[in-house]
Amino acid sequence: SKVKPSVVAIRTDGGAGSGWIIREDGIIVTNNHVVTDSQNIAIALDDGRTFSAETVRTDPLTDLAIVKIDAEELPAADIGDSTTLQLGEPVAVIGNALGEGISMTGGWVSQVDVSLNVSPGQTLDDLIRTDAAINPGNSGGPLVNIAGEVIGITSVKIAQVGVEGFGYAISINEAK
Repeated sequence: SKVKPSVVAIRTDGGAGSGWIIREDGIIVTNNHVVTDSQNIAIALDDGRTFSAETVRTDPLTDLAIVKIDAEELPAADIGDSTTLQLGEPVAVIGNALGEGISMTGGWVSQVDVSLNVSPGQTLDDLIRTDAAINPGNSGGPLVNIAGEVIGITSVKIAQVGVEGFGYAISINEAK
């Protein structure tokens, strides 16, 4: 409940994603793969207001992006320290799952400091693995610890036959 007001739903030309407010002056963090190659990016806030992205900066190698909207006094999320995470620590994934609005799933930290090849020439480092359900539309949303602090940015899930509960978030310390 502490983080939900800072989580945003993102609609693009190609689908839906998530993000979260990192600064109250309209700076939002998301994934590169959520906003890349989109001409129209709409940001829906928890309070019902919708804004168009003014500026978008992306980094394909880290799968991170920053979106700027024209708004002030927004509810910025608190940022935690991902280096203190322990296996078995409870976490929540908050985001725009399946493009159906902001929702939450819960789980545990399953592994830390993971490197994962996500495509040819792209390896994401310092990932946090969780068994919290990550669905299409969750990308770019926060992974939150029990103190209500963002400790990761949801990015990748493994969807293969026989694999369950393998979702990954970019650690907040890596993202910084």
